[in-house]
Amino acid sequence: MEWIKKGLSVEEAEEKAVHHMGSSVSLGQQMNKLHRPRVDWLLVFLLAACLGLGFLPLFSGEYVNVQNKVFIVLIGAAAAFALMLVDYRKLEKFGWMFYATGVIILLLIQSFPNSTINGNYALTVGPLSLESLSALPFFFLALASFFNHGNFKIWHYGLLFLFPVYLFFTLPSISSAYLYSVMVFAMLGYSKLSLRTILKIHGAAAAGLTFTMFLSFRYQSGYLKERMFAFLNPEKYSDSSGFMILHLRKLLFEAGWFGSPSIERSMPNGATNFVFVALTSQFGWLFSGFLVIVLSLFAARIGAVIPAIKDSYGRLLLIGAVSLYSIQVLSNIGMVLGFFPMTAMNLPFISYGLMPVLLNAVLIGIVLSVYRRKDLVSGKAV
Repeated sequence: MEWIKKGLSVEEAEEKAVHHMGSSVSLGQQMNKLHRPRVDWLLVFLLAACLGLGFLPLFSGEYVNVQNKVFIVLIGAAAAFALMLVDYRKLEKFGWMFYATGVIILLLIQSFPNSTINGNYALTVGPLSLESLSALPFFFLALASFFNHGNFKIWHYGLLFLFPVYLFFTLPSISSAYLYSVMVFAMLGYSKLSLRTILKIHGAAAAGLTFTMFLSFRYQSGYLKERMFAFLNPEKYSDSSGFMILHLRKLLFEAGWFGSPSIERSMPNGATNFVFVALTSQFGWLFSGFLVIVLSLFAARIGAVIPAIKDSYGRLLLIGAVSLYSIQVLSNIGMVLGFFPMTAMNLPFISYGLMPVLLNAVLIGIVLSVYRRKDLVSGKAV
């Protein structure tokens, strides 16, 4: 319009406008640089660092199969890379399929258990084992899809949430139920549900949890009650349930800044649940501080990316991933420091085993997929 007002014809004005915009080739190249998929190299570096640090349990004093560990790390790296290349937006329509897969995994473990992992039932087929943690990635993807639509009634969400919790408890796997619940309520806060509905769900869940804890404490076995009391006063139960708590404290106290390799570090689960204590005892508090920083940078980086994600489904995935990852780190380290009761809780990427690596590699792969497409113009999957 500006050129036409200056007396040029329509054709001349169009030619001037195109010339003013510059070469179509260079313009296309600039737009391609602006909107092409990107890689979060910081997150990739942190993933590589943690996968490398995951070999340290080889020095925990507990037998660890080196070949299995190499295989597990390769599987985790491949899973993260493959999911990064997948367009996460295509996953949203498969919410029910993911939910059904998670339920089927738990039902299979419940119906055909043939081994145990950390005291919980598992289904082992050849070199692979299905455990309760195996279902969490599928519930993670399913609930992100459900919460992004917000077209369910409250009782629908209640059933969708409670049925997996029930299955987790029947295995029994309290730690998996705990991780699942934290993830669900973190994602709920960023869902498309109204604030009033969210508050109702939180209130109902709090009441149900309180009632469940009351019944559990009243009817649970004497051994479980003793474990709870030992957490509060381990000295009183030093010959039974409080022994391990006091033993871990002793190892941490004697580790020093640079570790004490001469200390007798024998303990059950030294490469899994108590790997943080084993590594602190071996390498010292300075190394443990470094390890905590590296693990914390994962959560910090994902948290920093969330505000840049405009797609609501992508934000839900990031919220679920950071909550599920962070609660594992906090609970494992808090447990060995005495802030949480003793339970089967792995340290992401560091604890020996397939699921501590694969579960969190899947989470990071999804985060990388969301980040990779955060600058794309279209909100539709292509």
